[in-house]
This record gives sequence, structure tokens and C-alpha cells, in this order.
Amino acid sequence: MTDTSLPPFIQQMLEPGFYPHPVVEPIQLIQTHVSYVLLTGDYAYKAKKPVNFGFLDFDTLEKRHHFCEEELRLNQRGAAELYIEILPLTQSGDRYTLGGSGAPVEYVIKMRQFPQETLFTNLFDRGELTATRLVELAQELASFHAKAASSDYIRSFGEVDQIRVAIDENYDQTQGYVGGPQTQQQLDETRSYTDRLFAEQKTLFDSRIQNGWIRECHGDVHLRNICLWQDKILLFDCIEFNEPFRFVDVMFDVAYIVMDLDARDRTDLSNVFLNAYVEQTGDWEGLQVLPFYLSRQSYVRAKVTSFLLGDPAVPEAEKQAAAETAARYYRLAWQYTQPQQGRLILMSGLSGSGKSTTARQVAGEIGGIHIRSDAVRKHLGGIPLQQRGGADLYTPEMTQKTYDRLLKLGTTLAAQGFPVILDAKYDRQALRAEAIAQAQAHQLPLQILYCTAPEAVLHDRLQQRSNDIADATADLLAQQQMAPFTADEQAFVTTLDTTKDLTSLLTQTLQSL
Repeated sequence: MTDTSLPPFIQQMLEPGFYPHPVVEPIQLIQTHVSYVLLTGDYAYKAKKPVNFGFLDFDTLEKRHHFCEEELRLNQRGAAELYIEILPLTQSGDRYTLGGSGAPVEYVIKMRQFPQETLFTNLFDRGELTATRLVELAQELASFHAKAASSDYIRSFGEVDQIRVAIDENYDQTQGYVGGPQTQQQLDETRSYTDRLFAEQKTLFDSRIQNGWIRECHGDVHLRNICLWQDKILLFDCIEFNEPFRFVDVMFDVAYIVMDLDARDRTDLSNVFLNAYVEQTGDWEGLQVLPFYLSRQSYVRAKVTSFLLGDPAVPEAEKQAAAETAARYYRLAWQYTQPQQGRLILMSGLSGSGKSTTARQVAGEIGGIHIRSDAVRKHLGGIPLQQRGGADLYTPEMTQKTYDRLLKLGTTLAAQGFPVILDAKYDRQALRAEAIAQAQAHQLPLQILYCTAPEAVLHDRLQQRSNDIADATADLLAQQQMAPFTADEQAFVTTLDTTKDLTSLLTQTLQSL
């Protein structure tokens, strides 16, 4: 039976005979607060509702047509395979026609329909959102951002005055939920954090503009807007209706995915994704604004969920669940703003000694930022990570530049509260001494994890290495030597035999930390 509360054209779009192609019956209708989506089998059709929420204005046919065009254009970037065309709806008497002649009375976007089980949220629920898949997602998002448009106009949205408008609005709009899902302490402390950040860190936000990290991003790239279709990761349903939500720091997009995984209690997976993304882009400095954007994304999720509490159409049981969900997101938004104790961990050992494998495991356990010297070196040299470096990439001068940048990143991020793992050979005493001196100057805890294995094992590992950004080969082992640790250094050193079982090795490592 047709729902008579629906617009007449949607009622007719629920009829199988409406379409010029076969359909799967019954046609499914999915509604959001801003759109109707009809699932017909091979194709989905999306119509915008005539609503105006201030930040989103679809209240005239002309505006709906414009934003249909924008949605089609913008989603070609991340999901061109899904978005086909815009079709007019015309009317004759009381009947509507898809793509007919005559004056359009509405517009719809025609899309390829994909199975809902391919959504990343559903992959997660089935335990299929693996670390390998999240590395692929990180590379896909990094590629998306690398191609994203920027301009003086777009970059202007990275200015503090522009950013704080929406942030302050979030706090004002949730004041009424204090005593419910939000607490006064959490609201006050979260707001104090952003006020302090805007007042004291303007130069940080300015540097994001100057270094070109404010781009035309996706703007809503959470796990429900990502799918794996025909073995390809697609980023769909980006923000088309609001420039300030789309002209943002790339870390705005990154934060959505990290927050989504954290909220699902899989900080190990969010760590894999985050480290893969910043390694791909070289934007380790961007991590300084990440807690701010993590808090923002969690707060928005809390706010939107809170809005259900005042809706008389929502049953009480659903309101209770919404209140619990909102409370969880308000708390998470607050947690992201709390000060943390940073630390530096130096990996040390010859090529093939298991430094990167150990570092990845430790990073996942402690939420660490894992920075590989191989990636830093190639970003400095301006070559793709998977490309083999030439002799000019391995001169003594370039090696010193690599270690200098590695340490600068490490101390900067650790001073901001991140545990940072610097993954390099640290085979020379002078390199280790500088790291120890810098850690002490910044009052940062420091530890050296020295990975060892017999020479035959090192040789075998390097011969079997594939699909890795490291260029070291087995024939280089003869040229490598570890300078012995001095008596002063020994206080920081934990020696790890990486031929042991990885689980027991990890336990030993974490105990030493």
C-alpha cells in the first residue's frame, strides 16, 4: 500500500512500471532528512527534499537542480563508477515521466546500485575490515587528496575565524543537552580546549594554509560513505551543499575515519589507517591538528544524535538508545582534547633485523605514530615511496637530512602528546646522542629498542622482502655496522631477539615501555 504522506512523484517511483528497465520488486525507499533514495535493483535514484536547514538549502527547484549537478560533478572524484546522470521528471496530468520532454518539475540523480553489504560499516560488522584493507583505504584517500582542487578562495576557509564559526555553533546548539547525554564539565573543558587552540595556535592553522593542506575535500568520509565495489574502494556521497564543510584541512577527512574506528573500540585499526595515510602523504605535521578535528567529528555525531531526543515522532526506546549513543560521542569528543604524555622510542638495528615489524606492532598497542626513515628520505628526495632510490638518495648529506627531519618530527609530535616511534638503523652513536639530547631538552621519556637476529636470518629476510618501500638489499649487509652502545646509552636500551615468537616479543617490548 502506497504511503500517501509521500510526494506523488515518489509514490509513482515506487511502482515497478515507472522505469524503462527491469526492476527488483518491491522497490525499496530509503529516506534521510534531506533526500529520498529508491533502490530498483541495478540502479538507484536519488531526489532531494525541498528543505532549508540554513547550512543546507534545497527549497527551490532551481537550487535542487544546481545541487544535483554539484553532487554528480563532485562525486566523479571518488566514485565515478556509481554516478551516472541527472534526469528531469516531467508531468502530464497526474502522471510523472522520468527523462520526458516538457518542463521539469523535479530532478533525480541516477546511480548504479551496489550491494549494501559492501559498505565499510558492514565489512566492519562482519570482521572483514582488515588492516590490509585500511592501508588500501589510506592510499585511496591520499590519492583523492593529492588530486583535490585548491585556490586562494578555498584556502581562506582554513583561517581560524572561518573554522571557529561552526565549532562555536556546535557548542551553542548542544547547551540544552547538558544534564542529559552531555555534562557541563565535558562541554566546558571541550570548549576551553578549542578556545585555547584558536588563541594560541594561529600560526599552526596558518601553516596548514601556507603549505597547501586546505583543499576541496570529501567532507563526510565516514565508514558508511565508503564501499568496496568490484574490488575497488569508492568514496561516495561527499558534501555538495556547503562549501565550509568541503573546503577543509585534509585532516578533517582523515579524522572521520579515525574517529569512526575509535568509536567502535578498534584503535588498533585506526592506528594502522592513520600511519599509512601520513606515510603516504608525508604530512606528519598535520597530526598536530588531528586531535582538534577528531573532537569536532565526534562532537558533530553527538549533536546530530541528540537532535532525535526532541523529535515527537521518535519512539521512547529509540530515544533512550540515541541518548546513550550521544553520551558516548560527547565523552569521546572530550577525551580527544585531554592532554597526553608524549614519548620517543628509537628503533635500532641493521637492515632486516625486524625494526619495522616490531615498530608497527608497538604502534598499534600504544597508539604510536610510526615514522620510517625510508619514507622520510623519499619524501625529502621527491620520489614516490615505491620507487627505488638512486645513489643521490643515499649520500651522507641526504642521510643526515633524513635523520634531522626524523628527529624534528619526533620531538614536535611527542611534545604534543603523541607516542612517536622513529624507525631507522640508529647505527651511529652520534645520531643516538643527538636524539637523547633532544629528548632530554624537551623533557620527553625516551627508549631505544635494539632489534637483533643472526646474520643468516638478516640475509634471508632481505632477500625475501617485497612490496616494501625500503631499498636495502642483502648485499649491503657487509657494509653495515652497529656502533656499540655506550654506558650512558645502555640505560635507554632494550635488546629484542626478533627470531622469537612475535607475541612474546611484543609482551617483552611493552613491559620495557
